[in-house]
Amino acid sequence: MIKRLIIDAAYYLDTTESYQKNKRFFYNLLENSNYRYKKYFDIFMMTLILISVVILIREVKSPVSEYLTFFSAYIISIIFLIEYLFRFWISSSVSRVIIEQHEHDITIGNEFKLYKALKKIARQKLKYVFSIKAIIDLLAILPFFHQLRLLRIFILFRVFKLFRYAKSIETFTSVITSKKFEFITLFVFATIVISVSSVLIYVMEANNPDSPIDTLFEAVYWSIVTISTVGFGDITPVTEAGRIVAMFVIVAGIGVFSFTTSLIVTSFTEKLDEIKDTKAIDDIAKLREFYLICGYSNVAKEVAKALRKNNNIIIIEEDAKKVEMAKKDGFISLNYDPGSIESYKKLRIDIDTQIKAILCLSHSDVENVYTALTVRSFNKDVFILSILIEKTNRNKLSFAGVNEIFYEKELVGIIAKEFVGQPVAFEAIHALRTNYNGIDINEILITQRILKSYATVGELQNKKYRIILLGLHKNKKRRFYFNPIDSTFLELGDYILVIGNALFIEEFKQSLNKKVNDGF
Repeated sequence: MIKRLIIDAAYYLDTTESYQKNKRFFYNLLENSNYRYKKYFDIFMMTLILISVVILIREVKSPVSEYLTFFSAYIISIIFLIEYLFRFWISSSVSRVIIEQHEHDITIGNEFKLYKALKKIARQKLKYVFSIKAIIDLLAILPFFHQLRLLRIFILFRVFKLFRYAKSIETFTSVITSKKFEFITLFVFATIVISVSSVLIYVMEANNPDSPIDTLFEAVYWSIVTISTVGFGDITPVTEAGRIVAMFVIVAGIGVFSFTTSLIVTSFTEKLDEIKDTKAIDDIAKLREFYLICGYSNVAKEVAKALRKNNNIIIIEEDAKKVEMAKKDGFISLNYDPGSIESYKKLRIDIDTQIKAILCLSHSDVENVYTALTVRSFNKDVFILSILIEKTNRNKLSFAGVNEIFYEKELVGIIAKEFVGQPVAFEAIHALRTNYNGIDINEILITQRILKSYATVGELQNKKYRIILLGLHKNKKRRFYFNPIDSTFLELGDYILVIGNALFIEEFKQSLNKKVNDGF
């Protein structure tokens, strides 16, 4: 009967949406550093910690009001207690453990073994309770019993809670942790040196009435002060043998200090790229919209230069050397494989809302196909454009789900064919390829605003602004028309492609909207 009630309760909690939603909320608030509201919670908790420490320092020499004492001893302690209980709650799922044990027992034909489930639950909860962070959290609550003056010193443990909330401190901790073995070795070496030198100096100095080293504690104190290169000078050996020991400890101290410094510097150097990437990923998560360029080729470089005038550009590239080239060119570039799902998970990119389009511009059709297939495996709607290197691979890119395929050689051929016999067109093409005299190519979106004044291509008056209308892209038909006739109707979402002086193009774009403005 009791087992049945426990199982039913576990299934109820596991399937209740409001319960899971609340638990997920508190998990994000306490543990998920990517959750947007966590930073406000962290700032609030750090403020409480600093208030506690300030009050503790102030009451050493000056009287503190009862309100502040009450706030520090009770209010803050209760808040920390609530936080501790919530962390204890989200540390593991009791209902999930019971359900898994129940389903496991059913599968093998046994009766539900409640004691096994309770054993797993106890093991998971105790693992959390005895973790370093949980112990610090618990000690930070103890000042609640402020009548016991000794317990007030536990307020200092609240400072250690900063490790939970300050990301820079967390980074520093992770760097130190990555060199745990080296630091343990260093600690063992320093301990041996201190132990040996303490005994030696005690033996050499303790029987000398002029020596300040009279006890073993004083010998240990002198050894620690000397090996740390602090050198207060309050205790110094007076015998010749004692001074020889001091020279040994000083040399060992320099070695320990140098080794410690080099370890920390090396750790940060090795971690620097990772820290920069983490910062870049955090910045990317804050962007509203951007173009994602996969692969950094010469074409990608030119496309990125053109797009970044009015858009955010993010480049991901598997080759580390190309990533460095992209960074030198001034782009945000990350060393990730565009053909791996894990890359997009690590980058925490919301493809539905953040990405305007994905441009597969690697100089390899195989890599572009893999990238397109990877993206399509978890998103069917995002717009994908890909460059085509070998014409025979066009179908592979189409099957991979690429919306638009850009074959550079084919485009040049079509342009040449379309404008053969037209000297101006060839001049424009030449200017376009060589960027001669500021000649530029640009696309203009046909908006509702433009449609109010211009219904057809012939009404655009591009010749007045010395602009060559290269073509029209019909959005509905998803087809590009070179040199469209004047009677071609414009529609919302179409693009016109124009060639001309960059300044003239800008004036032409402004004129398309100016006529509407004049009408109001």
